Amino acid sequence: MGGIPGSLAVECKKCLMVGSAACVRRLPREHVSRKSWCTAIVVRHTLRMPSARAAHRPPVRRSILLSLAATVFVVFGASGCAAPDGPVDATDARADVEYPWHTDIVATTFWVGEIFDPDLPDGSQVCSTYDATWAENWSGRASARVPEDSPGCAGAPTGGCDGRAVFGGAAVGPRWILKCETGERLEDEDYFPAGRDPVENPFYLDVPYDDLNDEIGFEQRCDVIPWAADSDYADLCDADDFSFMKNRWVEIEGPNGETCYGQIQDAGPSHDDLYHDSDYVFGDNDVRPVQENFNNAGMDVSPALNACLGFADIDGDSDTVDWRFIETDDVPDGPWMRVVTSSGVTL
Repeated sequence: MGGIPGSLAVECKKCLMVGSAACVRRLPREHVSRKSWCTAIVVRHTLRMPSARAAHRPPVRRSILLSLAATVFVVFGASGCAAPDGPVDATDARADVEYPWHTDIVATTFWVGEIFDPDLPDGSQVCSTYDATWAENWSGRASARVPEDSPGCAGAPTGGCDGRAVFGGAAVGPRWILKCETGERLEDEDYFPAGRDPVENPFYLDVPYDDLNDEIGFEQRCDVIPWAADSDYADLCDADDFSFMKNRWVEIEGPNGETCYGQIQDAGPSHDDLYHDSDYVFGDNDVRPVQENFNNAGMDVSPALNACLGFADIDGDSDTVDWRFIETDDVPDGPWMRVVTSSGVTL
């Protein structure tokens, strides 16, 4: 492969500064055959950033990112050096991978900030299994905290709601969310919630495999998750602050044939000690979920996905979908690419 055009190097530098491999997909079409090296650098840099426990670490200095970006520009842009030969990242290595379809799966609806059952450890979406401060990180807002003695999400900031928040408290001073309700989403508005755009992707979902906090799921993850063996994930099998599932893309076909895409941000639907359903989530024989509750649902989808897929009800719990995992480079443009989540685990 020949030298990398200077214009492509400049655009790759921009992608590096925002830490998003998805950004690479939007580079000029004339450079499509030369994008792999740029994707590799962005992905590797993102994986090495101190994303886990991000709320407890100082932010990465912009000067560091600019320095790294400048290095990319010098090595691959200004010098005109050739790009690396052969597969250079996990995305390239799995470019032709097609994951099996899971068909006729009941999908229920959940949303950031929802309190499904305050008496259950997994009954609130103020946090997720991969993000202890999910509502805040997703929305960029925080107004109060979950009580420290709460069965679920104890101490997590509240304030973020993927829908309509009903507040309590005094007119002046701290306020807290009494409840977070879902609401109608419109195609003309990209199915985004009304008001200020969220900081992270509103096209999110979960499947019942927790590779971080479920003991069996953690122990088995490098044996059952297909992409865990990719070179970019080397030495991460035992990392208790890294998830192979968070941010993973999924392709979903709705009950009326609509196809939409979303990123995994939680684990479920499930209960008790059944958050490691590897046969269903990763198997190729289209088995049913094992958890049997919630109409034996095998996926929760966000309000944006609910509307995009054409569910019958905005708080649907009985619509069926077909779904499969999909590589990042295979995700087409759409409203799900407007805000892409790249944050790591927050404990």
